[in-house]
Amino acid sequence: MLGKQGAGKGTQCVRLARHYIVSHISTGDMLRAAAKAGTEFGLKAKEYMDAGELVPDEVMVGLVAERLSYDDTKERGFILDGFPRNTYQAEELAKMLVPDEIDLAVYLDIVTEHVLGRLASRRMCNTCGANYGLDHAPRIREVCDHCGGDLIRRADDNEAAIRRRLDLYEKQTSPLISWYLERDKLVTIDADGSPDDVSLRVIRAIDTRRV
Repeated sequence: MLGKQGAGKGTQCVRLARHYIVSHISTGDMLRAAAKAGTEFGLKAKEYMDAGELVPDEVMVGLVAERLSYDDTKERGFILDGFPRNTYQAEELAKMLVPDEIDLAVYLDIVTEHVLGRLASRRMCNTCGANYGLDHAPRIREVCDHCGGDLIRRADDNEAAIRRRLDLYEKQTSPLISWYLERDKLVTIDADGSPDDVSLRVIRAIDTRRV
């Protein structure tokens, strides 16, 4: 799934994985878990993430390749969240999947002003990684609906890091739209609205392409 930070990719990927009963593969979750564990790789990745920088391609490709080797991804499929982020990663992903290929790349389209507002209000569960915000508030303040964990503000959800990520998106991730469009693998979804509304748009678009 493609889109600017704050477009709701994580929330929509979780919903899609539950709807289609497939694995949700989030590179962000994998990186944060490594950082929380304090591994050498995790601490290095944390430096990039806290600065609003993207983790190097070689690291991300290796991380995803290892995850896609697990049996659950081969049985029913998977939803990729946070990967690929540029055309190099897309090309590497295509190589990993030979002789198969991805079914569809979903691009969540949203204006930058809305992204800034969403990220400024975003909170994340420090246990399961679920995201909350203005349009998806928890039932109990600062408590995760799913597991009861504490909701925290991510270290990289400050204005400087957010603007840096948006700049990186324009330079590196935007070309992916053309890359997948040229291969007839792209569907664009309006990401403005409630999570439920956006989910319906995404599911309808996917089901239409699958017919």
